[in-house]
Amino acid sequence: MIAAMQGKIVSHYKLLEKLGEGGAGVVYAAEDVRLRRRVALKFLAERTVASGEPKSRLVREAQIAASLDHPAICTIYEIDETDGQIFIAMAFVDGVSLKEKLRDGPLPIDEALVIAAQVAEGLIAAHRRGIVHRDIKSANIMITTDGLVKIMDFGLAKFWEEAEVTRTEGIAGTVAYMSPEQARGEPLDPRTDIWSFGVVLYEMLTGQLPFRGANLPSVTHAIIYDTPPLPSSINPELPATLDRLVTRAMAKPLADRYGDVTELLADLRATPDALAAGRGGPVVRHRRARRSIGVLPFDDMSRERDQAYFCDGIAEEIISGLASVGDLRVASRTSSFAFKDGSMDAREIGRKLGVETLLEGGVRKAGDRLRISAQLIDVASGYHLWSKQFDRQLEDLFAIQEEIARSIVTALELELTDQEARRLERATSDIEAYEDYLRARALFHRPKRKNIEQALELYRQAAERDPRFARAHAGIAFSHAFLYLYFGRNPSDLEGASDASRLAVELGPELAETHAARGLASLLGEDFSVAEKEFETALGLGGDLFDAYYFYGRACLTQGKIEQAAHLFHEAGRVDPESAQAPMMLGWAYKRLGLGALARVAYRRCIENGTRLVEQYPDDARAMYIIATASLELGEKESAIEWVERSLAAEPDDPYIVYGVACLYALLDEKERALDHLEHAVRTGFQDRLWIEEDVDFDTIRDHPRFQRLIDQLPGSGEA
Repeated sequence: MIAAMQGKIVSHYKLLEKLGEGGAGVVYAAEDVRLRRRVALKFLAERTVASGEPKSRLVREAQIAASLDHPAICTIYEIDETDGQIFIAMAFVDGVSLKEKLRDGPLPIDEALVIAAQVAEGLIAAHRRGIVHRDIKSANIMITTDGLVKIMDFGLAKFWEEAEVTRTEGIAGTVAYMSPEQARGEPLDPRTDIWSFGVVLYEMLTGQLPFRGANLPSVTHAIIYDTPPLPSSINPELPATLDRLVTRAMAKPLADRYGDVTELLADLRATPDALAAGRGGPVVRHRRARRSIGVLPFDDMSRERDQAYFCDGIAEEIISGLASVGDLRVASRTSSFAFKDGSMDAREIGRKLGVETLLEGGVRKAGDRLRISAQLIDVASGYHLWSKQFDRQLEDLFAIQEEIARSIVTALELELTDQEARRLERATSDIEAYEDYLRARALFHRPKRKNIEQALELYRQAAERDPRFARAHAGIAFSHAFLYLYFGRNPSDLEGASDASRLAVELGPELAETHAARGLASLLGEDFSVAEKEFETALGLGGDLFDAYYFYGRACLTQGKIEQAAHLFHEAGRVDPESAQAPMMLGWAYKRLGLGALARVAYRRCIENGTRLVEQYPDDARAMYIIATASLELGEKESAIEWVERSLAAEPDDPYIVYGVACLYALLDEKERALDHLEHAVRTGFQDRLWIEEDVDFDTIRDHPRFQRLIDQLPGSGEA
């Protein structure tokens, strides 16, 4: 019927010419007789639209897709029906498909990256609206005569709430571009588009598809089981960074793939020789690419093997210094230190961290003598780019750390700004103060009350030895802030955080961590304008700090700035991809935004990360509690109860943990158990009456007599 409709009026569209025909339907050029504009009408094949619910679902999906407004996405005007045939009206694109452009072989690198960046930006816009394409392929990417990209067929996308390929629906999309999970008929999320994007980029760079076969089963088998050759083995002109990008985009395990397109686009833009300017602009050449490094914890080579804090501290200081170099991406401490046992080859570690270089080394400390060895390794080849051994006095440690950092910068052919150079300089000249500081840092990373309290004393000791040690004062502020936030809300801790952070900024105005500490103290004091200003300053100083992103997100969340909070929690998760709390809060923000499927992805990542943390630190009650919360959000009640009980067994008298357990049981409508734990939390130190009164988790028990009696007994009850 459709083929015979040329020249006919369909609704208010006059069909002009047939543009193409495929498995999904027939496309016509048409004129909108009302608005006098040229459009394209896609008539969906009858097998694409079954009767009943699938048909209504498709209409709903196309209506959602019509809400997208981005230069890289072909605009959908409306969806309508004629004689039982559904059609989608969309903008007419004057150009050719990417598939047609690739008939003559691979594209020049510059052109491929320009196209790839625009596709990535279009996907970011769609994913933020909760829409996954499911069928990214070269045939669905149009290139206009002006060189602009238009992603087609978002009208056939599935909203994430229902993003699942089932056997009754058949396998959607062109097989060669399918993700493994799509080919297996498993639930999908945005990472399926990332896989397909990787296939398209591979195709643009090599002129070949990575997964091929004589028939559908053989192609599907290759997607699920085979590893394609690296793009550079086909096109030797390609830089190794593109090999790594494509490999990560097409990683079969979801955990190894890019978590979102924003992260992929950042790596794409850091590719040597070319940068795709957003929205199809000209290629911008960089004087150098952004390099990447992972710093592994240094081995303790001392005879007693009792210097772990010292060795870890040296690596942490180098991470902190290098993180301030704008042209260098540094893997987070949590990610790098996950490989502390040294059982994996350096090249494999580098690939898992997604970095091109690794720094490893060893430390032998005996009395006032110090021997440090350090090696910078190229991940791709396994060869040393730089290595050196230092035999010095202990007091020379600061100079050694600075020399290592500067040597890395030189070996990677980077240039330091004056500000970046100053940040690499020593934080204190007092070695004893510095040792106290390193011991404190080691304790602070273990989130138990006694560890934070011991860290606080060591930070104070360091500050007493060197009163101008700004980072020690920042440590004091963070310790007080964490004690206030997680362990009882004692007003003296809030005051201590405020005083120490103010002094830290005064002594170290050029340090990102001092402003982050000030921001956190201001947040806890509910001075949101100061908190936001300080967090912005911290991030602007080149401090890619987890705490700055995470607590800035919490500040935004508290003020109802949910979209900004979601962005900041996402960035916190990028800085520390092993964090459990960042995806937990990200999931909560997505839930508030009505993006339920995105929230579930974040909660699942929270559980995965939290489980790894518990494997590393079996007594980490906070990680267990976070897993329980995420499990409850996913509707996994039994798992939530199991994890919350494990959390309670690990810290039976921690008021923060016990309070959290009370919240979870209240949400599970286990009223008496919730009240038992809430009363215990109050007895062990959780005395914030206003917080308890306003906590929505207790809505199920708010009218219970025991809850009312508890409120009446708390400090502040009955006051005006």
